[in-house]
Amino acid sequence: MTVWDRPEPPARPVPLDRERIVAAAVALADEGGLAEVSLRKVAARLNAGPMRLYGFLATKEELFDLMVDEVKAEILPEAEEPPGDWREALRGIAHRTRRTALRHPWLADLLGGRPALGPNGLAVTEATLAALDGLADADTVLRATETVSAYTTGAIRREIAGLRAERDTGLTDREWQRASGSHVTRLLATGRFPALARFVHEAAEVDAETTFATGLEWVLDAVAARLGEQPG
Repeated sequence: MTVWDRPEPPARPVPLDRERIVAAAVALADEGGLAEVSLRKVAARLNAGPMRLYGFLATKEELFDLMVDEVKAEILPEAEEPPGDWREALRGIAHRTRRTALRHPWLADLLGGRPALGPNGLAVTEATLAALDGLADADTVLRATETVSAYTTGAIRREIAGLRAERDTGLTDREWQRASGSHVTRLLATGRFPALARFVHEAAEVDAETTFATGLEWVLDAVAARLGEQPG
């Protein structure tokens, strides 16, 4: 039985339900990451005894499942009208996933595992598969959506890792580059890293959103090629 199938116990003596429990857990994670989330801390925020929560949840992993499903509501398509084509649909889901992870950085740690079985997670999966439904056989559609998802998850985790490094060190990327500059310059001067030297000196610096969007379009181009369409 999943956490979504299990009935909720009575709300007495302290008014309590899964919605309030999940909201408190999401707030704790937003403030301090998943390390700050425990049944004890969630119960304390709700002025309830920790044992009360076990009537609603069997494990902390179930709480994480509920938290992921809660924020996945932010990834669902915003308009009632369907997108114009499959690229627009997958592009929208990917960008909304990134924006959701930036609002809730802990989500990056929980993306990419087993399929989400909550109502919002299933709705996101439905929207993703529906974008390509009828354009190819089932196996091709699955591989295509898995490829887009893998890129999205990897890019988000990399960006969140960079933001955490900024927070932990107190240095922005540019400040870190300046602090490391003399070390890198000495290494490049040895001639051992010619390809790296070229890209350090020639490659343009772009922001995280542009980097994400560019990589996503390349992945969508690859999917289009597999579907026999012209990339674009």
